[in-house]
Amino acid sequence: MRIAYLINHYPAVSHSFIRREILALERQGLEVLRISLRGWREAQLTKEDQLEQSRTRYVLRDGAMSLAVAFFRVLLRNPRRLLSAAALTWKTGRHAERPLPVHFVYLMEACRIALWLEDEGVDHLHAHFGTNSAQVAMLVRELGGPPWSFTVHGPEEFDKARSIGLPEKLRRADGVVAISSFGRSQLYRYAGREHWKKIKVVHCGIERAFYESSSGSRSVSRRLVCVGRLCEQKGQLLLVDAARRLVDRGTRFELVLAGDGEMRRGLELLISQFKLGDTVRITGWISTDQVRQEILASRALVLPSFAEGLPVVLMEAMALRTPVISTYVAGIPELVEPGQHGWLVPAGDIDALANAMQGCLDAPDELIAEMGARARTRAVERHDIDQEASRLIELFRTC
Repeated sequence: MRIAYLINHYPAVSHSFIRREILALERQGLEVLRISLRGWREAQLTKEDQLEQSRTRYVLRDGAMSLAVAFFRVLLRNPRRLLSAAALTWKTGRHAERPLPVHFVYLMEACRIALWLEDEGVDHLHAHFGTNSAQVAMLVRELGGPPWSFTVHGPEEFDKARSIGLPEKLRRADGVVAISSFGRSQLYRYAGREHWKKIKVVHCGIERAFYESSSGSRSVSRRLVCVGRLCEQKGQLLLVDAARRLVDRGTRFELVLAGDGEMRRGLELLISQFKLGDTVRITGWISTDQVRQEILASRALVLPSFAEGLPVVLMEAMALRTPVISTYVAGIPELVEPGQHGWLVPAGDIDALANAMQGCLDAPDELIAEMGARARTRAVERHDIDQEASRLIELFRTC
């Protein structure tokens, strides 16, 4: 079976889970054609992503002329199909978040991809995220392309479901993947009940190589780490405020913010304002191996998110036998059981977050180790990448 993966931007630092998914599918005998709209210019941090970049076809790499040529080729070969796809573009684009002309660019991108898929004998097209990549995949199908499916991660797709045409995509897709039961429930809101049966839960996965080499004993420090893009939804501003409260109590610890993003400057100003320069450190973008080392060097991972799908970094930390402190948001409670694998607090509650961090720092090292062991078992059972890839293959074949 030959599959094509369509992603808006690939490879990317925050999309390593897609790379793991593709490689797991290939280990199980599928051929995977990687297609991305953008991403050929970026310097990649890891050898794995450098290799993925060399394997990926980029729709926009050759400029507007290549899209125009593809459009007219499709027009000459099958004008009826193109007219139908243009009508769908008008229907989904006229009330969309992005201007209508952008949606007709999506149509031209779909023409180019449809020709590639035909030339390569692709049996199924799968898109990641319910935004523009799913829009293009839907148009490829309308042009006569193969059956298609897409994975919805959230929270962005749920926040603007109507403006990205999510109900239409759910209706027309041959299969839909949610990464958690919570995510599936949100898709149920926008899909008619007759389409519920094609919405399946397939978790993001972790590779054994990521955690198996950490099977020995690990030190339990007084360091907490938060891994993720520095942005509003991850709650790092709240985390720095909670850290100040612990410092005011006289608690000794270190907090590492591993990542970068649009809120970095604001966080640096807040750290300076609270005089937390000796307590809080921002790393900037770091590689997967560096993330792994930061987690292994920490007592717990803290992620006080306001909105999420199901963060991959939580399952990665748990697989490394690191307890987690997070919030009762989206799919997180499906993975993390309070008292068993760490702590969960109400989102936006600074007092509860500070108390959970204090409880973690005060807990006996033996309890932290026990929580870490249970967390590892939980993550490996629910998020083994090869197991989840098998579920994806079953969905593709059903489509």
